Amino acid sequence: MEANIKELAGSRDRVNQWMERFGVRFGIYKNGEFREQLFPFDPVPRIISKTDWDYLERGLQQRVQALNLFLWDIYHEKHIVHDCVVPEEFVYSSKGYAPECEGIDPAGRVYAHIAGIDLVEGKDGHWYVLEDNLRIPSGASYPMIARRITRKVSPGTFAANAVADNRDYADLLRAMMDTMNGNRGISVILTPGRYNSAFFEHSYLAERTGATLAYPGDLFVEDDKVYYAGMGQDKTRVGCIYRRISDEYMDPMYFEASSLLGVPNVMQAYRAGNVAIVNAMGNGVADDKGIYYFVPKMVKYYLGEEPILHNAPTYLPYFKEDYDYVMAHIDRLVIKDVSEAGGYGVVFGSELSEEKLEELRRLIVKHPRRWIAQEVVDFKDLEILEGDQLVWRKADLRAFVVTGSDTKVWKSGLTRFSRNPDSFVVNSSQGGGFKDTWVMESL
Repeated sequence: MEANIKELAGSRDRVNQWMERFGVRFGIYKNGEFREQLFPFDPVPRIISKTDWDYLERGLQQRVQALNLFLWDIYHEKHIVHDCVVPEEFVYSSKGYAPECEGIDPAGRVYAHIAGIDLVEGKDGHWYVLEDNLRIPSGASYPMIARRITRKVSPGTFAANAVADNRDYADLLRAMMDTMNGNRGISVILTPGRYNSAFFEHSYLAERTGATLAYPGDLFVEDDKVYYAGMGQDKTRVGCIYRRISDEYMDPMYFEASSLLGVPNVMQAYRAGNVAIVNAMGNGVADDKGIYYFVPKMVKYYLGEEPILHNAPTYLPYFKEDYDYVMAHIDRLVIKDVSEAGGYGVVFGSELSEEKLEELRRLIVKHPRRWIAQEVVDFKDLEILEGDQLVWRKADLRAFVVTGSDTKVWKSGLTRFSRNPDSFVVNSSQGGGFKDTWVMESL
């Protein structure tokens, strides 16, 4: 056992050293300052059996298909609202709803080209979806490069284990972007620049897919078409933009007028059908934490199927029955602010004083649409190597689903874990680490 731990520690240290050399970092803003730090890698992989993966794959494909149908519907016929499946107020009061996207027809009717679905495996053996990330989900580059480095420092690891190869993620992205592009021009990955928290990922995915990494100012619009002009280069037509910039900053002529990150009039080119934007503009309405409540209903409504994957037990104070339940059990629930992300705005009622609970009740009374409440899912701990000891920590899984001509689930994923033994929050911005996810090719 001691020899095994020593070997694991050596592997961990070598992988993290290579990641440091390659500049594999993420940035965070804290107290008004930007700093970059290593996203620490743990050498003990998460192992998912082929049986479990086949189940997850079917459920993820089903869920993303329903979410794409919902997005098309919301910006076109709005059947799901007219049929009172999703309350009108929940759609149009969502921070992510973009009226500027009404009537736009994305190529292939695809909105969520890249979905990052966050799941946990409960101690009851069931998998639960915690969040649907459909705007600019990040994190795929970390397991990609960690696996690549592990093959370098420990070449026998994968020869001795029947693990699905995860080197096809760039191929999935490239094929999807080519489909959306339709031979109109080059594909670009639009980054806000090196001070973005995920800048490493932007540059790495551009390298691996063969797309051009474009910065603010590199793109411009003429005659409702988008062009790229790098330093000292002639303009080149752009057919697909994989944007890593939030909706509100993408076009100062349509959204935030002060934005220096976007492309003036890109929405005009997008509406004219002259450029594809990946992920589609306006997707935020579907990954609103309040809308999350309705996703199982969407599966039944659009596909006529029972949901394969289930949400964590969730309550909306917007509804009287749920409101009464939340108020009576707030001290044992997880309360989430629907406008927050990255692990922020999450409050565990069990950790609050009676005074703070009462303050939270008042906030819910005042703005019931702003909050959701969930039962605490007692999800599985995974082993991690802390120093020279194996310890157990909470971990989730971000699965990546890519939709182009069809919907495919990457046979890998980002397994994040908490480094705090008392915390359920695993986000990198909250100090978490990550490990490789092994999808086994046998039962």
